[in-house]
Amino acid sequence: MSAASPLRIGVIMNGVTGRMGTNQHLRRSILSIRRDGGLEIAGIGRILPEPVLVGRNRVKLERLSRETGVEAWTDQLDRALEDPANRIYFDAQTTPLRAAALERAVEAGRHVYCEKPAAATSAEAHRIYRMAQGRGLKHGVVQDKLWVPGVVRLRRLLRDGCLGRILSVRGEFGYWVFDGRDAPLQRPSWNYRKEEGGSIILDMFPHWRYLLDNLFGRVRSVSCLGATHVRRRWNEEGREYAVTADDSAYATFLLEGDVVAHFNSSWAVRVRRDDLFTLQVDGTRGSAVCGLNQCRVQLARSTPRVTWNPDLEPSHAWLESWFPAPGAPPASGPFRTQWELFLRHVLADEPFPWNMLEGAKGVQLAECARESWRNRSWVDIPELAPDSG
Repeated sequence: MSAASPLRIGVIMNGVTGRMGTNQHLRRSILSIRRDGGLEIAGIGRILPEPVLVGRNRVKLERLSRETGVEAWTDQLDRALEDPANRIYFDAQTTPLRAAALERAVEAGRHVYCEKPAAATSAEAHRIYRMAQGRGLKHGVVQDKLWVPGVVRLRRLLRDGCLGRILSVRGEFGYWVFDGRDAPLQRPSWNYRKEEGGSIILDMFPHWRYLLDNLFGRVRSVSCLGATHVRRRWNEEGREYAVTADDSAYATFLLEGDVVAHFNSSWAVRVRRDDLFTLQVDGTRGSAVCGLNQCRVQLARSTPRVTWNPDLEPSHAWLESWFPAPGAPPASGPFRTQWELFLRHVLADEPFPWNMLEGAKGVQLAECARESWRNRSWVDIPELAPDSG
């Protein structure tokens, strides 16, 4: 394949008029790959993704088309699926709409890639996995936190055994989401309506599942307390509504190897930490704290000797004994990195373990967390086998 004539592959992008779909998937991933002249794949040459914008709102689609220069758009999903040039279907719609559209795409013979959560229920996600597998189609779910710079550096420390045997993990995620009355809300109002798919547990626990499974070991059980701290909000039109979804969750996970992990997730917390998301990992040979961008480490040799005495003024500057973890940041952003991996998976059959089964596991963890909250109990996480019903 010559440099002047790349292989073009149509990518249906459904629901990308939303903030995440527009910015992370369209602008910073697909259009970024196009601006760089495409993606070089050994044995195939350069491939150039050709986005087709799909959505329910023609006004938003037309505006996004003008802003981005993407000429192909339609509010008829079936029309886009009928074109054989469109080999990949991507879904960034609201959660309740996702499963039905993914099933239509699979039935049309398209490879499928989607945002998380992969579906509203683990049963739906697992059904789509089995459908795609049965038709020999490629499939994947966005698991972007694995490629943010801070976590990439942490993964190197874990891979090299720098922290020794892992003992515990502590995650802190969240920020203050304005209620829309006195200051504009910065998240869509549907996020706070359970009947529309809103829920911080359903939104964030799929993230925690793939981070824990990939970095530390399979999640075996969960104890979770959810909460709705802010009970009234105002939507995009300025109308007051009752919040029906959880906006905070406090969960403890037991992992393989008896690693204990605890995650606080909240849209009703003010940030006093290094990043919107931080992860502290403590091991026998050292500890690390990473955010989305940075990672710092304290090894055994630099760990201060502490003696508890509340009657004395602090004698140690605790932060000074933490040092930047080595390693250069990834060359591309996390969303583009995974898009490139998925394109290579589709076109060159390169490995891509972050599939719909992994997406189903993320939704499964959210379901088990809700069960724990409802029953005030620990809940074991069943093994979600590829051929299980």
